[in-house]
Amino acid sequence: MAPVVLLFLLFPTLLVLTAAFLGLKLGHDNGWKKKGLKVPPGEMGWPLLGETIAFRRTHPCTSLGQYMEEHVQKYGKIYRSHIFGNPTIISADAELNRFVLMNDNRLFEPSFPKSVADILGKTSMLVLTGEMHRYMKSLSVNFMGIARLRNNFLGDSDKYTKLNLNTWKEGVVFPAKEEACKITFNLMVKNILSMRPGEPETERLRFLYMAFMKGVISLPLNFPGTAYRKAIQSRATILKTIERLMKERIEQKEAGTDKIGEGDLLGFVLEQSNLDAEQFGDLLLGLLFGGHETSSTAITMVLYFLHDSPKAVEHLREEHLEIVRKKKARGETGPLTWEDYKQMDFSQCVVSETLRLGNIIKFVHRKAVTDVQFKGYDIPSGWSVIPIFAAAHLDPNVYENPQKFDPWRWQSISSSTARIDNYMPFGQGLRNCAGLELAKMEIAVFLHHLVLNFDWELAEPDHPFAYAFPEFEKGLPIKVRRISLVN
Repeated sequence: MAPVVLLFLLFPTLLVLTAAFLGLKLGHDNGWKKKGLKVPPGEMGWPLLGETIAFRRTHPCTSLGQYMEEHVQKYGKIYRSHIFGNPTIISADAELNRFVLMNDNRLFEPSFPKSVADILGKTSMLVLTGEMHRYMKSLSVNFMGIARLRNNFLGDSDKYTKLNLNTWKEGVVFPAKEEACKITFNLMVKNILSMRPGEPETERLRFLYMAFMKGVISLPLNFPGTAYRKAIQSRATILKTIERLMKERIEQKEAGTDKIGEGDLLGFVLEQSNLDAEQFGDLLLGLLFGGHETSSTAITMVLYFLHDSPKAVEHLREEHLEIVRKKKARGETGPLTWEDYKQMDFSQCVVSETLRLGNIIKFVHRKAVTDVQFKGYDIPSGWSVIPIFAAAHLDPNVYENPQKFDPWRWQSISSSTARIDNYMPFGQGLRNCAGLELAKMEIAVFLHHLVLNFDWELAEPDHPFAYAFPEFEKGLPIKVRRISLVN
């Protein structure tokens, strides 16, 4: 009798929930119908849940995945669904994707799920709009702009890459992703906070950030022990660390032992802005994502793709050996210079192809702030829009044999509209990633030292899968063998 009694007791609650679900569904359906809007074809699924589980299902990041492929085949490149609790237009159409990105802050605005926005912070560049977004973006662009790349990041990237690669031991299996993370994290915190690699506080901050990122892409279950709860705790600890470091800098300046002039971002913020600890913490986490997370993932992808492309590795070695020969002819023996970096033409082809096929950023979240018309369809105000960047990157009508890793394709399309219009590894428009040029430089510097000093092989099979960001389930375990190409 117990199950029957329990069902009887729960029946009113179930009835209310069912009515609420149906009410939401009818509301979503009738809202645009009453306004006479023509939305794209598709299925809304159940309210609240919709097709979120199917959309989030993991798949190789070098493909669109079963969900997208089936829906595009059934409904076309623009269709409607119900994702992350909202009625949503999902776009595999490159023209609509560009239209959305180029109309940020006018027709569209960020619309990350609340759970993600809560972790990122209310002053994160990913969720800000208006004047505050422009201000934070200007800080980021200045921090990771060409002048600082040339004068600061290039030398530090060269230094930290060599330091890390010098620890690689022949025949020892290690996860490439972890080593890539160390390189890019040390580079960023050196330039943001003047922290040195290997120091206890630097390693502590790195582990906190790793826990933070795991929570960003996890299910929003705020219970003890979950990745989401750990991310919230990590964020709070990171903000306390920032507050302490800001206080120490101010005290040092007042005591005459000024460290603000060291040239890091914290010094610049204390000198020329009025950001508080939480705002600076949100900026730091955003910059670590833009200049560390994406770069370390791309470096790991490079190792993965090049492993099966010995011809590309040989081409890279020829290019970087020529750079070394030219340095010697100029009488230079020091770190890589900006002139050296600008000679890495094929390396940039490898970078472009890695970002295209690897799809580091698969999609972004936007919301229509007004009713929008595009290609005969209406996007109702308040609906979410998810542009799928990977769709153009893997479109055979745009890139011949798109599933193939082919860096040489960029030698012929570098100036064509294919690259300009359909290549968007980190977005376009006002909200394109400020760290794109930094990421390209980090990968190229890594390639220089890698191909001149190592052969490598996968220690066991591992493949990149698309979660919110690409992940190697085993961290891409590799073994290396040292070579001596430079005398």
